[in-house]
Amino acid sequence: MNNANYPIEKFNEYIRRFNAEDLTAFEDYLHTQMHMKNGMLEFDGVEGMKHHYRDLIWPDFVEKLTVPRFVSAPNRIAIQMNTLFTAKHDKIGALFGDVKKGETFEFNGVIMYEVEDGLFKDILVAYNSFVYTDLAGNKRDLGIPH
Repeated sequence: MNNANYPIEKFNEYIRRFNAEDLTAFEDYLHTQMHMKNGMLEFDGVEGMKHHYRDLIWPDFVEKLTVPRFVSAPNRIAIQMNTLFTAKHDKIGALFGDVKKGETFEFNGVIMYEVEDGLFKDILVAYNSFVYTDLAGNKRDLGIPH
């Protein structure tokens, strides 16, 4: 067991690569047996993560993560996460429903990571809000996103 806390610089590099839509970040940071739970959505492994972002989110949304709070302990990370999804184009049946170019969805929540051998093995996402903003600036909290 590693007694050192997970370095914030390493985590920030993961976020930077994620925001750049760099799929190789998943290979470098995720454990092969990674499990993700985000509301009702669950998937496993590096390929599960790649599929979710490569095929379901990034084709239709620009996604930008920010991390206002980061806490680590041996084999654990907890963060506050703000995520802004901006629709790239009009699409019927996008992951969050029908969207128009420029509409946004903002996720605010907390994520807990279990770290094994320096890799994220379990990722548990808890949301505080998931807000849709239409092109007129009207906001509506949609509740749990998945």
